[in-house]
Amino acid sequence: MRLLVTGGCGFIGTNFVRDQLARHPDRTVVNLDALTYAGNPANLADLAPDPRYLFVHGDIRDAALVETLVEGADAVVHFAAESHVDRSIADPGAFVSTNVQGTFTLLEAARRAGVERFVHVSTDEVYGSIREGAFREADPLRPSSPYSASKAGSDLLALAYHATHGLPVAVTRCSNNYGPYQFPEKLIPLFVTNLLEGEKVPVYGSGKNVREWIYVLDHCRAVDLVLEKGAPGEVYNIGSGVEKTNLEITDALLRLLGRDGSWVEHVEDRKGHDFRYAIDCSKLRSLGWAPSFTFEEALAATVDWYRTHEAWWRPLKAPS
Repeated sequence: MRLLVTGGCGFIGTNFVRDQLARHPDRTVVNLDALTYAGNPANLADLAPDPRYLFVHGDIRDAALVETLVEGADAVVHFAAESHVDRSIADPGAFVSTNVQGTFTLLEAARRAGVERFVHVSTDEVYGSIREGAFREADPLRPSSPYSASKAGSDLLALAYHATHGLPVAVTRCSNNYGPYQFPEKLIPLFVTNLLEGEKVPVYGSGKNVREWIYVLDHCRAVDLVLEKGAPGEVYNIGSGVEKTNLEITDALLRLLGRDGSWVEHVEDRKGHDFRYAIDCSKLRSLGWAPSFTFEEALAATVDWYRTHEAWWRPLKAPS
């Protein structure tokens, strides 16, 4: 299978590309990435000699480039997105442009080329906040931030291309990821690297906001399963069932790094901060998927990765 992966130099895309090439010797990967601040070419530099891998530096909004690349692909796995909530509040236009217009450009190219599969990778944030229970795939979308609104728009556009044109699109919506290669602006890598640098960790508000956490490799293998077995026109939630407050995550990281509560600094809460995300993943589990990693072992492995890869993350945190 010939895959076009967008955003393959980002956090989840990097782990997906590596996992695809490691577990599927019959697959080739073309990685299209614009190398914005969170896209790091060093993530996959060691794959350059592999004849099954090709990196293309370009933008998913470049229709001519996208059309050329899609024509040579059997399937598209679309990770590329602006993804940080705080940045979306400061600069929402970039999120609409990349996440909506960029997805449209890919869908149009895929429609014209007649690709066999198109997996659109999204987020549980499109559902909004839920106090009790868990969202199912058919529940209404109530995004709270410009980021999640732009992703909801791209989800609906992707599903519309299936309904209107018969494009074999499947949409995945995943909970919070953690693991190697995550840009150190997100909670877990930010807190780990701050503590390694001897700095305090900033906890929004009370720290009681709840998120469902999944190890990035479990997410990647769920996307792979949807690529292989997901039904066109369907949405699949991807989550671990592991819910933690931000304070619980913070306490776990403090323990792993030998720090106490004096390293925590509570800061003003984020605007429109959703209180709790939770998703029902029974639909995906019916395809045979289940997480392979426990939260405890995966979090410890993640901390160890950042501890032993300072050369990777320190330049990313250095003032520009």
